[in-house]
Amino acid sequence: MNTTQQTRQTRQIDQGDVVWTPPADVLSTSRVGEFLAWIARERDLAMTTHEELWRWSVTDLDGFWSAVWEFFGVRSHAAYDGVLASREMPGARWFPGALLNYAEHALGTDEDPSTSSGHRLDRVAVLGRSQTRDDVELTFGDLRDQVARARAALQRLGVRRGDRVAGYLPNIPEALVAYLATASLGATWASCASEFGPRSVIDRFAQIEPVVLLVAGGYRYGAKDIDRRAQVAEIRAELPSVHHVVDVEYGQHRVEDALSWTSLLASEEGAELAFEPVPFDHPLVVLFSSGTTGRPKAIVHGHGGILLEHLKNHALSWDMGPEDRMLWFSTTAWMMWNALVSSLLVRSSIVMVDGNPMHPDLTWQWRLAASTGATVMGASPGFVMACRKADVDLTTLGDLRVRVLGSAGAPLPPEGYAWLRDQLPGAQINVGSGGTDVCSGIVQNNPLLPVYAGEISGRCLGVDAHAYDESGRPVTGVLGELVITSPMPSMPVGFWGDADGTRYREAYFNHYPGVWRHGDWILFHDNGSCHVAGRSDATLNRGGVRLGTAEFYRVAEEVDGVADSLVVHLEDPDGGNGELLLFVVTDTGVRLDDPLRARLVGALRSALSPRHIPDQVIEVPAVPRNLTGKKLELPAKRILQGVRPEDVASRDALADPASLEPFVALAISGTLSRRTA
Repeated sequence: MNTTQQTRQTRQIDQGDVVWTPPADVLSTSRVGEFLAWIARERDLAMTTHEELWRWSVTDLDGFWSAVWEFFGVRSHAAYDGVLASREMPGARWFPGALLNYAEHALGTDEDPSTSSGHRLDRVAVLGRSQTRDDVELTFGDLRDQVARARAALQRLGVRRGDRVAGYLPNIPEALVAYLATASLGATWASCASEFGPRSVIDRFAQIEPVVLLVAGGYRYGAKDIDRRAQVAEIRAELPSVHHVVDVEYGQHRVEDALSWTSLLASEEGAELAFEPVPFDHPLVVLFSSGTTGRPKAIVHGHGGILLEHLKNHALSWDMGPEDRMLWFSTTAWMMWNALVSSLLVRSSIVMVDGNPMHPDLTWQWRLAASTGATVMGASPGFVMACRKADVDLTTLGDLRVRVLGSAGAPLPPEGYAWLRDQLPGAQINVGSGGTDVCSGIVQNNPLLPVYAGEISGRCLGVDAHAYDESGRPVTGVLGELVITSPMPSMPVGFWGDADGTRYREAYFNHYPGVWRHGDWILFHDNGSCHVAGRSDATLNRGGVRLGTAEFYRVAEEVDGVADSLVVHLEDPDGGNGELLLFVVTDTGVRLDDPLRARLVGALRSALSPRHIPDQVIEVPAVPRNLTGKKLELPAKRILQGVRPEDVASRDALADPASLEPFVALAISGTLSRRTA
């Protein structure tokens, strides 16, 4: 079947059509079913549906989160005084008095029975797959040994509890080992992907003042050899807090005047694995916002919050356990990297992938999933839709055992759901939305919920998510601001360097006092399902009709000849319709001509409304995106309004630094009829 035929077939699916239903025996075959049975037995609470469980999880926070703690056997070196000492947001205090360590739960201890909870030390924990070197395999025993050695090496370099260790590294097992070793000491980890430019890395790491910096001198990206030694030199020169630079010796390029990771670990043979007990909110990791519109926020997540949230998420939403293996392509700069490595908490193994995800072609990730035996796989919406458009046939790519397919980072159109349903029969399609801010999902599927085409199945357990109108009233059936009205353990401890909490409050709590405003535009349906329509600050408003950008992209990018798109609305200060601009990237060999413009306009008029026909359709070489692939509507809009590009986006934070240049040229040309700054 060719692409045109496939597109015609999958377009027949309607938003809201059911594409997956829970099996009849879900309560006896899923982790969430096991959890419900435990609650009935231990708490005398009989529940069988997601709605019942979700409602309890957000109305009895103490009961739900203490149940998560007990069900998963969280090990604390001191008893907690209570579950939630304060519900105030910001300022909620979870499990005061508890002393624990995230790394202890990821690796286990010598006291763990060798066969309990799937924790056999000879089981594979990590598979490293790379375009730079040969395959790597680590058992749980190997991983424990390497973390023990790395822990001792970091101690010898002077790292102590509360210090920061940073990694400028690809997604490789060495990064995982360094992360867990850092956590075991009670020090704090932060990482940036090796493809980040020096200014982006310095803007992030300088805020937290690391004492040790781990680096890779280079890597291969598909067929290209990438030398990063000059970038490493520039970064280390701007980080005076760094006492030691460690080269993990990945690939062929060696960093001068750096310690050898291999030698450091070799010198610590026989090191004992130990874990520093720390309070629940002790900083585990600093994650950074994209930094496209200002200095990146240094978001601090605590040991206990990430531990509890990821135990809940991975087991109860993703249905993961000791027999599972996760492959989710990510860099060390995205929160999905933290989610990937947290698979170890539920004794699942992981595949760490480094390289060009499209090399040599779109099938590489699927073939990796088949060869590694992945049972849980992540695939971005853009990747899914590209595979669909290219007519990729997964049945020809080996023995795929994927039973849960996760997708996040952007909305997935209904046609993507249909393609996954047809290509992976029976697989649970778990599309979700969350973010770096909570390092997890806010809305997504779980085994108790059906999957609806073009929609996210429901709210995550323990997440009191709603849509609010501008007056702060909950709404259903219409678009509103995504908010969270009760605290979550994985909400940030705070921002690094924000001593009085001013930046933290401004980021999430200024719009609706005491309520977390996430910044997404969302619509909840009566059945609890929802769809995210884009960032609320990029919403289109023409003649009083508001539309999320995701709706626009779904239509535009289904038009033959259109590979990618970006839509920007420039408001009219006099109250008119303003100017709606559609920027498109065309397929290879296709130009934006009058017939293609006419097809775009016709599709948008038919699917959306006459108000949403663009005033101009403009061809560009690339859509501006950040390094995690998110479209940058707001920076493009601000440039078109006359703001200097250096004031709206850091070039180092862009996937393609030249992608904003056409917008600058258009702003300078003066051809736009209406602009408001």
